[in-house]
Amino acid sequence: MMSLARLGLLLLLLCPLAAQGRTVYHVQVHTGQGMIDPGVAAFVVRAIADAEAAQAAAIVFDIDTFGGRIDAATVIRDAILDAEPLTIAFINKRAISAGALISLACDKIAIVQGGSIGAATAVDAATGEKASDKVISYFRAEMRATAERTGHDPKIAEAMVDEKVELPELSAETGRPATFTTSQALKYKIADQGVETLPALLQAYDLADAQVVEVAPNWAEDLVGFLTHPAISSILLAVGIFGLIAEAKAPGWGVGGTVALICLGLFFGSHYLVHLAEWDEVLLFVVGVGLLIAEIFFIPGFGVAGLAGMLCIVGSLLLTQMGNFDLWSLEDLAGLISRLAVSLMAAIGLAALFLRSLPRIGAFNRLVLQREAPSSEGFVSASTEHDQELVGLEGVTLTYLRPVGVGVFGSRRLDVIAEGEFIEANKPIRIVAAHGNRILVRSR
Repeated sequence: MMSLARLGLLLLLLCPLAAQGRTVYHVQVHTGQGMIDPGVAAFVVRAIADAEAAQAAAIVFDIDTFGGRIDAATVIRDAILDAEPLTIAFINKRAISAGALISLACDKIAIVQGGSIGAATAVDAATGEKASDKVISYFRAEMRATAERTGHDPKIAEAMVDEKVELPELSAETGRPATFTTSQALKYKIADQGVETLPALLQAYDLADAQVVEVAPNWAEDLVGFLTHPAISSILLAVGIFGLIAEAKAPGWGVGGTVALICLGLFFGSHYLVHLAEWDEVLLFVVGVGLLIAEIFFIPGFGVAGLAGMLCIVGSLLLTQMGNFDLWSLEDLAGLISRLAVSLMAAIGLAALFLRSLPRIGAFNRLVLQREAPSSEGFVSASTEHDQELVGLEGVTLTYLRPVGVGVFGSRRLDVIAEGEFIEANKPIRIVAAHGNRILVRSR
């Protein structure tokens, strides 16, 4: 009897511990009037990682969304399919477009009364019109593959994307992408359960005794969502490229290069964090920055290394913007390049307007010369007086002239420009013309 009593006491002690160990992570995917974007993708991926680290029994995705970006939705879809715990989609009103893909990726689907799922036709973010046949075909295959993986009807999943897929059971809906109400979702086994609350859902899946862990987006995920918004990305990209051009035209390293690195780092880093950029794009970006820095600091002038660096940086940004390359056509690539060109021209125009406005701003007008100093009033540049004295001087190049560099003429060190050809360092040169700060030299 004593041993049975001890066994009973042991069971009483272990049962609460076992119950305490069962946790369910509750992840709300409620976008309201917004959309599923890279910030939401980063949040969901992090929530899944936390749930796996805690060895959660299940993850409940509380879904109420009209959809969003395909690239962000596919990141979420892949993370859910690879998740170790049981995944449950709780359609808490609607799972439209990208929300339907996320729901189908879950092991189980439950839906409230008055809910809906479907209408997953991809649209062009810029025009709002139906996307190209290539994109529709891709998203249709994504929906079908997801449904096959989780045991749902693949044809119904395709019908949510493409109106050409006919479902005899829904003949009245022919000619438009399929959207299912709660009763239809249950009838055609898209959803497994009809529930009204989270406790009811947990009860339905034998998780009533589990501890619910609420997961909310953190500031970093909100920031990533902000930085990857198309409008903000365009601004960061335009300012970054303009900064590179400004830095390339100015000697040394200054404000332009610093601003460019900050803007491009924010642009590129935010895309990498949400898996919209890969290591090859990061490497291409780093190589481009390295070439540009080498050109500025170690190679006088602006030549092949600087041009190659700028091409690498712009190329990496293009690849990051394009996302899934298989979905892009030549028209899409031309459109992206056109948008980048427009952003660049707009940035240059705004910068020129800003610089012209500086003298009128009280905080800056003391830094800008307000009036001319003409020679008729006795203002003569010191260098102008000695222009003719410089012509004919002989010396050697201190740096490589490409075509700009430095020459030494006796004890004088002057900034010079090679006439007609590049000249290597430590080569004899002669000044052939001098006009103010423009000193032309030629090999001897």
